[in-house]
Amino acid sequence: MADDKTIRGQQDRTRINMSEDYEVRYWTKKFGVTKEQLAAAVKTAGPSSAAVAHILGKSL
Repeated sequence: MADDKTIRGQQDRTRINMSEDYEVRYWTKKFGVTKEQLAAAVKTAGPSSAAVAHILGKSL
């Protein structure tokens, strides 16, 4: 059965999912970076939001 995207629980703010537009919008706004900068940081650090913040020199 496919995921029902209309039913959302508490978002997991410890991981960044680059496949979800709403997450990309959230994290680019939070960190004040472009989508490309976020993607590069996730590629380098992995999906951990703490690791990405560290790479970008930002705080959570």
